[in-house]
This record gives sequence, C-alpha cells and structure tokens, in this order.
Amino acid sequence: MRRQDDTARLGANMLAVVVPFVVMTVVAGADLLAGAQIGFLSPLLSLGPALAPVALGPAGTVLTGGVAVFLSLLLAVYDGIGFPMHAVVACATIAGVTVAAVIASAARKRKERELVDIRAVADVAQRVLLHQVPRQVGQVQIAMRYISAAAAARIGGDLYDVVSVAGAARLIVADVQGKGLAAVQTAAVVLAAFRESVYDEPDLAAIAAHIERSLEHQAPGGKFVTAIMAEIVKDGTEIRLLNCGHPSPLLLSGERARLAEPLEASLPLGLGYLGTGERKEHTAPFGMGDRMLFYTDGISEARDKSGAFYAVEQCGALLGGQDPRAALDRLYDDVLRHAGGRLHDDSAALFVVRQKT
Repeated sequence: MRRQDDTARLGANMLAVVVPFVVMTVVAGADLLAGAQIGFLSPLLSLGPALAPVALGPAGTVLTGGVAVFLSLLLAVYDGIGFPMHAVVACATIAGVTVAAVIASAARKRKERELVDIRAVADVAQRVLLHQVPRQVGQVQIAMRYISAAAAARIGGDLYDVVSVAGAARLIVADVQGKGLAAVQTAAVVLAAFRESVYDEPDLAAIAAHIERSLEHQAPGGKFVTAIMAEIVKDGTEIRLLNCGHPSPLLLSGERARLAEPLEASLPLGLGYLGTGERKEHTAPFGMGDRMLFYTDGISEARDKSGAFYAVEQCGALLGGQDPRAALDRLYDDVLRHAGGRLHDDSAALFVVRQKT
C-alpha cells in the first residue's frame, strides 16, 4: 500500500514538472497556427512560470520564465511585429508573473522544509512514546499497526504497549479523549504509568488504579482515556480482560468471530471516581490457533459515503492465515476501502495469535 502511494506521488510530481512546458508549447503552437498577422497570444506564455512553483524551486521557476520570454521574442520576430509595444507588454507580463512565481516557490520550499522537520520530530517522538512491540511472547504471536490521521505528524492520542512479565503477556490499547498535543501528553502519562506498574501490580484492576492516580496528578485538563487491558497467561489457554469504556476486542476461534464483551460496564480511565465499585476483569478462553484483535475507534467508527460504520465483527475472514502482520495489512486495506481511502481519526490495531503446536 505504501509502495503504491509512493509511486502515485512520484508520477504526480513528474507531471507537475512537465505541465508548465507543455502549456508554453501549446501557446506557441497556437500562435504559429493563428498566423503572422495575429500575434496576440504571446502574453499567455506567462502561464508557464505561473504553474512552475507547483513542483519547481526558485531556480527552476526562473528557468521557466526565461524560456517563456525567449519564446515570446521568437514569436514577435515570426509575427513580423519586431519589438513594438505589444512585444514589450508581453515580455513585461511574463517577467512580472515570473517574479511572483519565484516568491511563491521560495515560500513553498520553506514550508516543505518545516514539514520535514516536523515529521522528523514526530518520528523521534513516536519511537520514544510508542515502543516496538515484541513479535512473540510465549506461545503468542503479536502484530501491530498504527496510523495517525494528522497530516503533518505521525503520533496522536491512540496508544498501545505489550510487556512480557514472567512468561505472560500484559498489553494495553487505549484512546485519549481529544486531539492535539494535550492528547499526546496524556498518552505519555498513561504509557509511563502502565510501564511502571505492569511488573509489580498483581492484576489488571490494580494497574488501572495506578494509571488513574497518574492521570489525576499529571494529565492536562482532566482528560479521560478509554482502554482495554489484557493478560495472556503463560500457557496461553486464556486471556484476562479489563475493559475501561473501550470498543470490545474481536475473538476469533475457528470459523467463529465474536466480540469479547465485558460482563460489567466499566468507566474510562480518569473517570473511575464516578463509579461505585471496583473494576472487574473477565476471562475469555484462548485455544490453539485462536486470535484476538484489539483496536481503537479509528477503525470501528470509520464511515463510508453513506455514513455507515465499519463492521469489525464481520472481518473475521480477513484475519486468517499464518502471518498476523499480513492479516493486519488486509484489515487496513479493507478499512481504507470502506472509508474512501482516508481515515479521519487516529487508529491502532493489535493482533494476537496463539500458535498451534
């Protein structure tokens, strides 16, 4: 998918480079066909330098303007009008448009450099904030995909992590309420609290309580977080789940796919003080070859043109096969197809598969 996008982008850039010269060729040809007695089309050669900043830098734009002036002078000679006022006006028009185009091209180049810098910072921040998850813990294979909807950055309010603890796997997939830098800061607080508590706390409810205390003291503006936490026991026979207001994971066993709904509803992290009881885990069986998909609402709330949500519970056929990473590729291809090629919210998907022995 990324290779196809890169190929399309390269083709579009090459076309944008060629267009100004094609336009000037068409104008010059039209002037020649109009005959020597007309000679009024040469000012349209300014379309060449006007279009140049779309793909060319200042030097290329100046070159395009020079070609336009040269063609204008040649047409003036061909039309037999020499250098009267009409030819002077045509050249002045082209020169003025070229100057404006050079300024526009320089501004575009500056913005592109700024965008490259922003993306470089975002890449570093993503590597610090969102660690590479292990591909295998015990008998469980793991794959992960994350896509930010932001145009200039690659991180957002969705978060995830997987940690191996004494042979068991503990994981979190969560979504911070809101967007922007405040959401990223809250995501960092949640991940730091999870990584700090995951080794010492006896169960998922205790980890959730630790995260809530951190949110209370550190999260900006009272942000709350929907989260699903899981613990896959060492022998891989079951998954313990704690759902804090998050979309339920999809459990696939053989040909059957169902949402692993919690027995009791639980409030998002950061809103636990509104509840009256302790958070409770629930357990799902996890047999040989079983799979579970954890995801954020960037996937489950992706809409098509009619406004219909993506039906996660019906995507079981996409998540088969031996390679969990290939399964996630198929899932995201299907989600993007459903959404018309672009997601409007950050999305994360974590896929775990119990190996057959």
